[in-house]
Amino acid sequence: GAVPDPGEPERVAETAASLGLRYVVLTQVARDDLKDEGAGHFARTIEAVHARIPGGQVEVLTADFNGRAELVDIVMAARPEVFGHNIETVRRLTPEVRGRARYERSLEVLSLAAAVVRREGRGQVKSGIMVGFGEEKDEVVDTLRDLRTAGCSLVTIGQYLRPTREQRPVARYWEPSEFAEMEAEARALGFVEVAAGPLVRSSYRADRLHAAATAAAAATAGAAPTAGDRDAAGPMEAEGRPR
Repeated sequence: GAVPDPGEPERVAETAASLGLRYVVLTQVARDDLKDEGAGHFARTIEAVHARIPGGQVEVLTADFNGRAELVDIVMAARPEVFGHNIETVRRLTPEVRGRARYERSLEVLSLAAAVVRREGRGQVKSGIMVGFGEEKDEVVDTLRDLRTAGCSLVTIGQYLRPTREQRPVARYWEPSEFAEMEAEARALGFVEVAAGPLVRSSYRADRLHAAATAAAAATAGAAPTAGDRDAAGPMEAEGRPR
């Protein structure tokens, strides 16, 4: 594949600044063809946004880096405010829904990021689940429990929508009340913030989830949220779908 454009991090940062953004969501396509699987490019983009937008905040949505701890460390060393990697579906359906991705490997990536959060006392770890593939409710709760055990504090739950006729058909459309039920289950498991609904995606109101979680943590610690947390003005998500 093509080598990442070395000028892209600065262009992303400049675009975010020109749009007046205070909260930027960065994502990637899987780059197994690169030695560092794109981790270094991710880190440089995080650093560029922070440098260009003082007080700006960055959330990343990464691929699984094939479970390589050193690549997760590269991204975390750039100090994103939120590290995200989507589990996407329940354990049973992962082989048929996610191709080469592995359920346990995704949990390991999230655990690696959470270990940095605990060690350094900064940041949050986030994941997302799509429903409508044919999962049962108890399987979703089990997945939420696995995510909490891995160290996730933020989670999104949305409805799978079939992009084209070539993709997997929707097995079932969940009712709004069922999303509310799953949100309650997630909060009971200890997630600090949850977004659940038919049209929720991983970057849905990302800035609000982060700000609310930060405020909750600050309240627990007896400290006030930072100006950056109060001023977050909406996310921008680069194109691309992580594995």
